[in-house]
Amino acid sequence: MRFLRRSLVGIFLMALTLGLLAYAGSIVRDAAQERLNAAPRSFPQRERVITVNVTPYMPQDIVPQMTVFGELRSRQTVAVRTSVSGTITSVSDAFVDGGDVQAGDVLLSIDPIEAQEALARVQADVRDAQAGVRDAERGLALAGDELAAAETQATLRQRAWQRQQDLQSRGIGTAPDREAAELAVSTANQAVLSRRQGVASAQAQIDQAASTLARTQINLAEAERRLDDTTLTAAFDGTLTAVAVSTGARVTANEQLAELIDPSALEVSFRVSTSQYATLLAGGALAGAPVSVSLDVSGANLMGQGVITRESARVGEGQTGRLIFARLDAAPGFRPGDFVTVVITEPEIQRVALLPAAAVSADGGVLVVGEEDRLREVAVEVLRRQGNNVIVRTRDLRGQMVVAARTPLLGAGIKVNPLVAGAPVEPEVEELIVLAPERRDELIARVESNAFIPADVKTRIIAQL
Repeated sequence: MRFLRRSLVGIFLMALTLGLLAYAGSIVRDAAQERLNAAPRSFPQRERVITVNVTPYMPQDIVPQMTVFGELRSRQTVAVRTSVSGTITSVSDAFVDGGDVQAGDVLLSIDPIEAQEALARVQADVRDAQAGVRDAERGLALAGDELAAAETQATLRQRAWQRQQDLQSRGIGTAPDREAAELAVSTANQAVLSRRQGVASAQAQIDQAASTLARTQINLAEAERRLDDTTLTAAFDGTLTAVAVSTGARVTANEQLAELIDPSALEVSFRVSTSQYATLLAGGALAGAPVSVSLDVSGANLMGQGVITRESARVGEGQTGRLIFARLDAAPGFRPGDFVTVVITEPEIQRVALLPAAAVSADGGVLVVGEEDRLREVAVEVLRRQGNNVIVRTRDLRGQMVVAARTPLLGAGIKVNPLVAGAPVEPEVEELIVLAPERRDELIARVESNAFIPADVKTRIIAQL
């Protein structure tokens, strides 16, 4: 009986435990179901206002400037070369790298012995040719005298023959006398012809002698020029560079000894893109456009002014754009070979505005602050780019505020807090939410009961609540 009683008590306790577990599971299930079916708590949402920098759109007349890079070169640059070969006997003190020379200054001298000997030989040939011309002229004069004598004798023979014919007609002369007179006339005519040939031969000798004299005179001029070429002089005022010669050196004909540069006759060559070239052409005549050149030398800028003179006739192989040349009027301190910054002044553009480049989108639009400080998109025409700014043109935007820098967060319809450059910045006031006392006490209790929040953070949250 005791065993049966204990068994029943055990069964009862086990059934009671199972019932309590089932009841607890039911409570947990109902609580979870109620939590899942409960509506989520919602907090009042407020519109986000973005602070942006704005700039006023003020139309004005602007003179655009195009900035490119170029290289300086001299308009007068010649290679100092020798026309004759020989040994250098003397060199000027100014014939050094960087030496300044004046036009006509003697730079160096080459041993003139060979040139002087060649000149003496040619001068002797000229005297021989002149003597030959005189001999030919005397021969022509003698041949002319002989021709005159032969023509006189032929005239006398002709008269004698006519007398014989006259006598024959009157029956006085004889046939043998007439034939002898006729033969004498023929012989005299033949002598005249021979003398004419002598005159022609004398004239040919004169022409030949004159030609020989002309050739020798050409040789004389060449020999004199070769003698003059033994002394090398400066062609113009300038500065020498790349000097590679000294006294006693042996030089050959056409050997380059130095380079003479005129540093005062400078020009700058620079290349512009095709679009920049089209812009310059659209603004007016390219030639005569003013340019300014600058060179930064250890913080000290060298400045120069000039005008565009010409452009290259063709585009170089593997190049693009256009190559343009400008003459510099006054450029102290510049030297050929300097890599400089060139600023081209374009014609004035009227009724345009200068805006930051970041204010314009890729499709040519700007964000304008409209009513209730909300943004709206406005299309503008981009005319020029000036460094970090752009020159734009549009209508009906005078005095309105344009966003100075666009970001992916900005767009049409977004409310902003416009901040004008230079204006004082007002601190942003945080918007507070009004809590009921019960709700505040509940939140404070939850914060205090949360063991995962650090103590200093709890203190700050409770103070804010």
